[in-house]
Amino acid sequence: MGLSPQITNLVIILGMTQVSKKVPFDDPNVLNGVRALYIVSNLVIAGIYLYVMQQINKKRDMTVLKYVEPAPMGSTEDPKSTTTTIHAYDLTQLRGMFKSQLMGVGMICVMHLYFKYTNPLLIQSIIPLKGAFEANLVKIHVFGQPASGDLKRPFKAAGGLMGAMQGGEIKTDKKSIEEAEKKSRGGAKEE
Repeated sequence: MGLSPQITNLVIILGMTQVSKKVPFDDPNVLNGVRALYIVSNLVIAGIYLYVMQQINKKRDMTVLKYVEPAPMGSTEDPKSTTTTIHAYDLTQLRGMFKSQLMGVGMICVMHLYFKYTNPLLIQSIIPLKGAFEANLVKIHVFGQPASGDLKRPFKAAGGLMGAMQGGEIKTDKKSIEEAEKKSRGGAKEE
């Protein structure tokens, strides 16, 4: 049993923060090297995600997937029943991964180009790459791990603060799905 991804990320951040203090960023060659490392890291991540998309489309798994999404935290909405296919679910998850990566690149660009911070380039060359290799879709479609246990769809919400902010756990039991479907119809008869 290894360390959790959050703990290893913290260790990497703390270690790379110490390393980045010793890197002479005022040397243009070093700065350009770190910029190149960051760009290559993001190109590798994009390549992995594109390969995953290719695998998802190649498998085109049309198995029906039903689950109940929890209501957003602080919301008065009822949990929402969702019916989709594994193919569509995987593509939705992958779209979210791409969006998250692009937001990270945008933030780093602002921090580096506008505010002139250089240290985050080093850390963000490693953490997102590590995260890409730890992603459930990558484990399934690149490393060929079976979609069971923690990799069973729908994927469990992230633990900790992020999982709590999303409103809790996704439910897949028949009773929860039927209750959510009933509530979404408002008790009205289907035509």
